[in-house]
Amino acid sequence: MKTLLLVLAICITAAGQTQPKLVPQKITLKTGKAFSLNVAEGFEMIPAAEGLKRVRFFAKAPDGRIFVTDMYNLADNKRGTIYILDGFDPESGKFAAVKTYLNGLHNPNSVQFYRDGEGQDWIYIAETGKLTRRKFKSGEEKPTDTAPQTLATFPNYGLSYKYGGWHLTRTIAFGENGKMYVSVGSSCNSCVEKEEVRATILEMNPDGSDQRVYAKGLRNAVGLRWYGNYLFATNQGSDHLGLQRPDETFYAVKDGADYGWPYCHSANGKIIADPKLKRPGGCANVTAPYAHFPARSSALGFDYFDDADAPEALRGAFLVALHGSTNKSIDHGYKIAIMRKDEPLGDFITGFLQNGRVMGRPCDIFKLDESSFLFTDDFSGIVYLVRKKGTATTIAEPTPSVPPPALEPAADANQTRSQGPGTCLSVVLIFAAFFRVLI
Repeated sequence: MKTLLLVLAICITAAGQTQPKLVPQKITLKTGKAFSLNVAEGFEMIPAAEGLKRVRFFAKAPDGRIFVTDMYNLADNKRGTIYILDGFDPESGKFAAVKTYLNGLHNPNSVQFYRDGEGQDWIYIAETGKLTRRKFKSGEEKPTDTAPQTLATFPNYGLSYKYGGWHLTRTIAFGENGKMYVSVGSSCNSCVEKEEVRATILEMNPDGSDQRVYAKGLRNAVGLRWYGNYLFATNQGSDHLGLQRPDETFYAVKDGADYGWPYCHSANGKIIADPKLKRPGGCANVTAPYAHFPARSSALGFDYFDDADAPEALRGAFLVALHGSTNKSIDHGYKIAIMRKDEPLGDFITGFLQNGRVMGRPCDIFKLDESSFLFTDDFSGIVYLVRKKGTATTIAEPTPSVPPPALEPAADANQTRSQGPGTCLSVVLIFAAFFRVLI
């Protein structure tokens, strides 16, 4: 009986993991501006670097330094920058300096580092129209390789609707299989693309060879990360089906999969057909998302907290930056969400939209250790540190991440599951039946 009660207690604890209590925290910037955000109890937020522009995605260099991209503003421009966040103080949680590594870039959304089989480190830079790489030397503060290699080119129509331009960002991720993956968004809200690379994730070798479409039907997969043998991606839904659908989606991306856009969408996790664009076969073979978020919430960067000693609020969870809808009246997004498969979505940080006033827009999340992470706010140009209170964060060497559990979607792609508490209840019933037999 004690064992049964213990299992039940564990289940009750697990079922409550997605909804930590949020408490107000005052944020004061160097400019003197002050406001409050709501943060998971037991954690603190620190403006670790300020004064940037449209700061976007993180990467850790082989020498342990944090690099971050900056797209300058919302316009299609060539004023983008890659910064080095230098001189991190574990006690204060702040960076001593923000150094310009490279500027004059065309909307640089993502950089990544890779060490080839000969031990040479490379820095990869994703701009709107091209993917380049340069040799990288430990400790360099400017590129020492002044002859970048162009590995791939992409449509770069920019924001001119006359030419069908849309979705300026490109995101890079490397798999443990030694391949490189790059996401390329659609040219429109809803259309049949003329260019094969649009609305896809591409796979290629680190030198750019053997490029192919890895997955398609993803309108705009901005967040892209590998965990173990799985590539995960956030994806932004279309804007023509109303204010409450389709979902923003999250996928464990499969090689060769078609995720439906522009013909099929997700609404509350179920696959639905587009009312105007039809295709033979309909949506029967479209894969349901691993998870989904409210329409127009704009799911971007994310990271996964797999550590056994992580705080309960983070353990076994993805943190996902919900950038927020440009239509502020919808009030979707503008938060950092807690996401576990088959469990209700939770909140970790809220308050970036207050009575129609924007306090920030979370963009990317970068885990530092089991209880701390960085995130970018590309509205205010701030890099925040979030950590468990009473801890002194260090920027540790990267460690392999254990992939999340339950990667396979539901057997019926048109149905969603909600088995978090239900699975636990099944365990309790099994134990109860077992003890009844013994009695």
